[in-house]
Amino acid sequence: MFDTRQDYWLLGAIAGIILLGFIMVVSASIVIADREFGQPFYYGLRHLIYLSIGFVAAFIVYKIPMRVFRKIAPLSLLVAFILLLMVLIPGIGRTVNGSSRWLYLGPVSFQVSEWLKFSVILYISDYLVRHQYAVQNTVAGFLWPMGLLSLLAALLLKQPDFGATFVVMATALGLLFLGGVPLRQFIGLLCLVVMAFVGLAMTSPYRLQRLTSFLDPWANQFDSGYQLTQALIAFGRGEWFGVGLGGSIQKLLYLPEAHTDFLYAILAEELGLIGSMLVILLYGVIVYRGMNIGLTAHKQGKYFSSYAAYGVVLWIGLQAFINIGVNTGVLPTKGLTLPLMSYGGSSLVVICMALGLLLRVDKENQGPKKGPIKVGVKHARRP
Repeated sequence: MFDTRQDYWLLGAIAGIILLGFIMVVSASIVIADREFGQPFYYGLRHLIYLSIGFVAAFIVYKIPMRVFRKIAPLSLLVAFILLLMVLIPGIGRTVNGSSRWLYLGPVSFQVSEWLKFSVILYISDYLVRHQYAVQNTVAGFLWPMGLLSLLAALLLKQPDFGATFVVMATALGLLFLGGVPLRQFIGLLCLVVMAFVGLAMTSPYRLQRLTSFLDPWANQFDSGYQLTQALIAFGRGEWFGVGLGGSIQKLLYLPEAHTDFLYAILAEELGLIGSMLVILLYGVIVYRGMNIGLTAHKQGKYFSSYAAYGVVLWIGLQAFINIGVNTGVLPTKGLTLPLMSYGGSSLVVICMALGLLLRVDKENQGPKKGPIKVGVKHARRP
């Protein structure tokens, strides 16, 4: 099993998030599962299966040395690139609600963008170690990885998956900043990326509609602002301590995607402000302890491990922030799950793998386990 010397604060926060997520997926999905499949616990049971697969995947990742991940980093990104191409081929990629984001793997489907997030962290971490001088002293040093990521982003937008594109680019930019990109060049690149995202949002009708609905959802309460207004109603009903577990009204088919993208709104309705703040606190612990793991690895000269740990934390923290922001109406609607909590097999399994990687970095930070010192008996020399 996992090493007993692991960070118990980190493990406790992960366990708390997973447990809360499972409980809320069962609660939020019970009505829609009964309506669609005649089985109230359909989504809850599948979520439990995904958790089991995720735990096994995390354990396997945890047992693999970080030097192996560094060797396979370029190959991992190449596989992600091929999968992104495959998902756009008619007949191979699975299209749901106008988006082609999934590949069939037997009886289940796999969302390619989740693997891309993991691969980008490995690749950028390896790149920062191999090209440290170029990144810190030349323009080409950080333009090359951003050019490659722009190609991947274009394939993501082709699906389209604006939310995943933003998370991938933001995580990569964060790693480049931590890798020592000069501040002036970084700010210039950041401005270009922001302008590109704004341009994409303004030139796409459905993205522009989401943006305007986010600014004033009540103006189109029963049209483009419907999902957000129903989420805000859930928050209002929750008040301080919530209406009680299982007592949500919004999950009775009023709030779409209640067990996936808008799980946090149902949690706020049933567990109130106290439950909502507890979730934020648990994510805060994961981010804080994860950053400490990355910093420790950096101090020990394990730079690839350090950047990989930072990347995992940036990914999980950023995606949680966006999902919670969308649920509360602070950010425009994005199709992003709440890490470790929302229903979604691909997201759950890959994030478990990422956390297994983070725990592996922590294990290697502490060095090999020392056994008991053997005390021998000195024998007198014969004359």
